Amino acid sequence: MANSRWRHFQVLETEFMGRLIGVAALVVSGFFVGVTGAEAQQETLHVRQSLDDAWWTGPMLAPSAATLPRGHFLVEPYFYDVTAAHSHGFGSLTYMNYGLADKLTVGMIPTAGFNVVSNGASSSGVGMGDLTLQAQYRLTQFHLGSWIPTTSVAVQETFPTGKYDQLGTRPSDGLGSGAYTTTLAFYTQTYFWLPNGRILRTRFNVSQAFPSNVDVKGVSVYGTEEGFRGNAKPGKSVFVNAAWEYSVTRRWVLALDATYRHGAKSTLTGYNVMDVTGVQNPTSVRLDLGSSEAFGFAPAIEYSWTPNVGVLVGARIIGFGHNTTATITPAVAINFVH
Repeated sequence: MANSRWRHFQVLETEFMGRLIGVAALVVSGFFVGVTGAEAQQETLHVRQSLDDAWWTGPMLAPSAATLPRGHFLVEPYFYDVTAAHSHGFGSLTYMNYGLADKLTVGMIPTAGFNVVSNGASSSGVGMGDLTLQAQYRLTQFHLGSWIPTTSVAVQETFPTGKYDQLGTRPSDGLGSGAYTTTLAFYTQTYFWLPNGRILRTRFNVSQAFPSNVDVKGVSVYGTEEGFRGNAKPGKSVFVNAAWEYSVTRRWVLALDATYRHGAKSTLTGYNVMDVTGVQNPTSVRLDLGSSEAFGFAPAIEYSWTPNVGVLVGARIIGFGHNTTATITPAVAINFVH
């Protein structure tokens, strides 16, 4: 019974696929129509846009390879709704970064959430998720006339501050993973000038996460039930993210992320200390939760009031993969740099 949730996710993916494909087609069509329309309004004699004339908030998913100048900081809260066939995962995360040195940025990412489900009890209240600390070191810097992009390396450590087991009758209270997770990443960013003179900023990032083993008791985010005692071993995961930002005007930007995630197989071992009637009858449990793959993209629109303050509105769409739930996640973020 511990793997029933995983089978249910696969059923949800099939039911939800038709709607995802329709939404995806509309979003992508709108993105390219917007770009084409902006280009059509350019004068016949195109003037090359300067970097100072382009204001950015960043795309929805890909972190920047640039680091903050020493003594400066960035705050960027995200608010989102992970929408699946029969659930909504309302959540927030906030990037809080500080330039410790010109090439070194440190920061944290606190998270919180609230789950609403149609086939069970929703979360009892807003809860904190896992907390991530991070450090990023810049290796190279983009300069006009050079082919070398901005590159950096980053390390993140996620702490299991969110609730993940002993959830009782409210599995929807689970907002964490229970694992200490170390993530190593390599980020790149560069600029291209299109034939109409406008800037296309691009990012390509690769990261790998290494989670620890997790002690699990009772009802948990791993699909276990009351009376379970054991251990979950989440698999390592690789995440690849390419992103493009088209500067339509100084303030308006069209953005698009394309993502791929591969998770190695996870395992669950332990025993149930009692059967469904509550009688003490330990039963051994060993499950291979399998590997997973997910392909997605995230179109977005950016608007900046000043070079330091802007807003992003977009949606992440995960429509297909393996052992993965199909979701649409609308989101809004406010970017502030000082």
